[in-house]
Amino acid sequence: MVEPQKTFKYKLDFYYQSALIYLVTLILYGAIRGNFVEQRFEYVLNDPLMYVIILFVLLSFIALFANLLRNRRLILTENAIIFTTRWRERRIELADIEWMHIGREARVQTGGRFQVIVFKLKRRRRVVRIRVGRYERDRELVHEMARIASHVPTKRRPRWKRPIITDQ
Repeated sequence: MVEPQKTFKYKLDFYYQSALIYLVTLILYGAIRGNFVEQRFEYVLNDPLMYVIILFVLLSFIALFANLLRNRRLILTENAIIFTTRWRERRIELADIEWMHIGREARVQTGGRFQVIVFKLKRRRRVVRIRVGRYERDRELVHEMARIASHVPTKRRPRWKRPIITDQ
């Protein structure tokens, strides 16, 4: 019998937007510098700023294609959380989760009530952090993780208090 599962794809919006912005910047700078300033297009290729913009365009497209190739997904099943890429799969059984917290991240200034899902595995020292905004259908992801969290112990994350300074 096949286990029911929900798949959430990793968003690539940021990579598309950055590649497009750098490409538009390259075209506009080349058009303005080549046509309006120098009256000849060949001088644009001697401009060092043009090489810097071309470097940014190339790096942004490389990052976009690398993330497209990775094909990252988060799969939630009845008894496991699975992180997959094109080449690798990491399966975390719900029985291996020590505690889980769904909430906001203190250091991140983005809006939203649910920004991060944090859980600690029994055999690992560090926590696993899932940033909800990086996946498609983020509300459904939070809903499914809340369903999973109802079967897993919760832990209040520590709030750091400022030391009380008294004048002496």
